[in-house]
Amino acid sequence: MALLEAEKIKKTYGRVVVFNDLSLAVEQGEFLALLGPSGCGKSTLLRMFAGLEKPDEGVVKFRGEPITGPRREIALMFQSPTLLPWKTAMDNVALPLVARGVSWKEAREAAARYLAFVGLSGFEEAYPSQLSGGMQQRVALARALAVEPEVLLLDEPFSALDPLTAESLRAELVRLWHDNLTTVHTVVMVTHSVDEAVYVANRVVVLSTRPAKVVADVRIDLPYPRNRKSPDFQRYLDQVYSYI
Repeated sequence: MALLEAEKIKKTYGRVVVFNDLSLAVEQGEFLALLGPSGCGKSTLLRMFAGLEKPDEGVVKFRGEPITGPRREIALMFQSPTLLPWKTAMDNVALPLVARGVSWKEAREAAARYLAFVGLSGFEEAYPSQLSGGMQQRVALARALAVEPEVLLLDEPFSALDPLTAESLRAELVRLWHDNLTTVHTVVMVTHSVDEAVYVANRVVVLSTRPAKVVADVRIDLPYPRNRKSPDFQRYLDQVYSYI
């Protein structure tokens, strides 16, 4: 049984048909990268997996059960950090835990642990305006991890960052997942970068223009951490580019 599954889904916005009979399954333990042209529905599919949107037809499932709303096992991290500017880094991370019934004391203790986990020890009491873009995104990652999900959904999390910061966070994310350092065992990430997809994922799915169909499903059989200069890496790049 697939961990996440979109089964014959249809989604329209007015006259725009985003999906028409799309099916996609995600297995437990996968790091799946979703590629495709802008507007093809990658983010919409991610929001369906997160329980934030529903298909017009078809069904989206988690462990065989229909997803009818947000689930504790699934966390979504957006392209922008979406931090509350009047809250410190620690309180931004702690707030979702408090919303789940955890006391502020316990939530702040957990927040401090996860901020340290993403390299932000010493910045617990900093406000978002006092942090760089990369640091804000680390806070957002700590917030997603602090609720201890099984599945992490990522909507172009590094696209707004400078290349060096993005590369650092990309490598850190792969390490956290690959080395089983958190509760997250499965990752689904939307990206527009073929290089990023091949670097982080063990499976790359390419969607067509809308109404989106799966045009390629490529297993990336390379060890981590990956060497971009290796012939095998270049071979996978060429293979995925051929479907774009």
